[in-house]
Amino acid sequence: MSGTTTAAAALRRRAAGAGANRWVVLVVLCVSLLLVALDATVLHVAVPAVTEDLKPGAMQLLWIVDVYPLVCASLLILFGTLGDRVGRRRVLLLGYGLFGVASGLAALADTAQVLILARALLGVGGAMIMPATLSILRQVFPDRRERALAIGIWSAVAAVGAAVGPLLGGFLLEHFWWGSVFLINIPLMLISLPVGRLLLPESKGSAQGPWDVVGALMAAAGLFGMVLGVKRLGGAEFDAFTAVPLIVGAVLLVLFVRRQRRLTHPLVDLRMFARPAFSTSVCCIVLAMLALVGLELIAAQYLQLVLDLSPLQTGLRLLPLTVAAMAAGLAGARLLRRFGPRRMVSVGFCLTAVAVLLLTAMDEADNTGLLLAGFVLLGFGLETTLFGAYESMLSEAPPEQAGGAAAIGETSYQLGAGIGIALLGSVMNAAYAPGLSGVPGVPESASKSAGHSLGEAYDVAGRLGGSPGEALRRAARDSFVHGLHVTLLVSAGLLLLGAVMALRLPRAMQCGESSAAVELPAPREVGKVGEVAQPRVSA
Repeated sequence: MSGTTTAAAALRRRAAGAGANRWVVLVVLCVSLLLVALDATVLHVAVPAVTEDLKPGAMQLLWIVDVYPLVCASLLILFGTLGDRVGRRRVLLLGYGLFGVASGLAALADTAQVLILARALLGVGGAMIMPATLSILRQVFPDRRERALAIGIWSAVAAVGAAVGPLLGGFLLEHFWWGSVFLINIPLMLISLPVGRLLLPESKGSAQGPWDVVGALMAAAGLFGMVLGVKRLGGAEFDAFTAVPLIVGAVLLVLFVRRQRRLTHPLVDLRMFARPAFSTSVCCIVLAMLALVGLELIAAQYLQLVLDLSPLQTGLRLLPLTVAAMAAGLAGARLLRRFGPRRMVSVGFCLTAVAVLLLTAMDEADNTGLLLAGFVLLGFGLETTLFGAYESMLSEAPPEQAGGAAAIGETSYQLGAGIGIALLGSVMNAAYAPGLSGVPGVPESASKSAGHSLGEAYDVAGRLGGSPGEALRRAARDSFVHGLHVTLLVSAGLLLLGAVMALRLPRAMQCGESSAAVELPAPREVGKVGEVAQPRVSA
C-alpha cells in the first residue's frame, strides 16, 4: 500500500513539474512574494515622515496606507481569472513592470493625492502578481506533504519581507527622504522580470465560456463601497456619503454572488464555499489579517510618536515579530502533520490573543521586555494561524480550480488587511479624539485639528507653544495610549472569535487519496504544461 502511494505521489510530481524544477519555481515565486510583502510593510515606519511632509488629512492618511490593499483585493479575482485565460506567467510579468513604474511615481509624489494614486497603481500591480504565486505553487506541488513544506517556505519569505521592510525603510529614512522607501522595489523588479521570463513555466486554465468581466467589476466596486463606508463610519461621519457606499457595495456583492450562481461558467465557482474546511479557512485568513495589519500600523506610530524612537529603531523593535513569524512558517509543515489544521489554527489564534492582551500593559514608558515578549508571541501565533489556514484552503480546493482558490485566498488576505486598517484605525480614532476636548488654554479649533491624529496634534502643540502647547501634547499622548489599549482589546476579541471558528477545520492532515471524496461538478481543465487530471485529494 505504501509503495502504491509513493508511486502515485512520484507520478503526480513528474506530471506537475514537467519542463521545470518545482523547487526552482518556488524560489522565483518567493521572490515575487517578497516584492509585494516589502511594499506592504515598508511604508509603516514612513507614515510620520509622510505626514510631516505632505500634510495629509486624517482620511487621506488612511487612504495612503489602505488604498494599496483595497485595490489589490478588489482586482485579485479579475487578474486571477485573466491569468487563467492569457497565461499566469504573462500576467505576473506585466505586474512586475507596473509595480516598478508605480514605485517610481510614489517616490516622486509631491502631494497626498499623487501618492494615493501611485499606491493604487501598486495595488493593481500586486493584484497581477499575487494570484499567480499561489496558483502556480498549487499546481507544481500536487503532493500535500511537499506542498505544506513549500507553503512554509513561501510564508517564511513573506515574514522576511515584513521584517526587512521596516528595517530597510528605517535605514533609508535615516539617510534619505521618505520617497526612497518605494525605490527599493525597482531593483527587485529588474531582477524578477528576466528571471521569471526564463524560469517560470507558462500555465493556463480552460477557456470554456465567456470571461465574466461584468462580474469582476461588480466585485471590485462592491468591495470598494463597503470599505469606503467603513472608513467614514470610523470617522463618525454619518451622512449620505457614508450610507450610499455601504448600501451600493452590499447590493453589488449580493448581485455578484447571485450572478455567479446562475452562470454556467462563473468567474468564481462559489460551490467551493460549501466545503466547511474551505470556507472556514477563508474566514480565518480574513480575521487574522484584520487583527494584524492595523496593529502593525498603530504600533509603528506608538514607537515613533510616543516612545520617540527613530525609524530605524522602530524597525528593530518590530524585528522580533517578523523573525518569530519566519520561524513559525519554517516549522509549519511539521506542526501541521503533528497537530492537524484544527488545533494548529485555533491555538495560533489563542497565542495571538494572549500576545495582544499582554501588550495592553504598554504605556508612555519604554518597556523593552514587554514589547519583545508581546511581539514574539504575536508573530509566532499569527503566522501559525495563517499557515494552517492557507494550507487547508489550497488542499481543499480541487487542483483544476487552483487559480480560483488562490484568488479567493489572496482576496481574503488583502481584504482582511484593508478592513483591518480601516476598522482598527477607526476604533483608534474614536477612542483618541474625545480626550483632546477641553484641554486648558487650547482653542476648540486647535483641539479639533489635534483630534485627527497624534502627528497632527504634535504640530498643533508646536504652533501653540508655551504651557497650552505642552498640555495639548501631553493630552494627545495620553489619549493615543488609551486608544491603543481599546484597539488591542477589540483585536483580542476578534482573535478569540477566530479560535472558535477554527474548530470547524479538519482534525487531522489527510495526505492520501480518497475514493469517497466529493468532486465539484463540471471541473475546468487546467492548461498547465505537462499536467494530467488528478483525483480529488480529501482534506
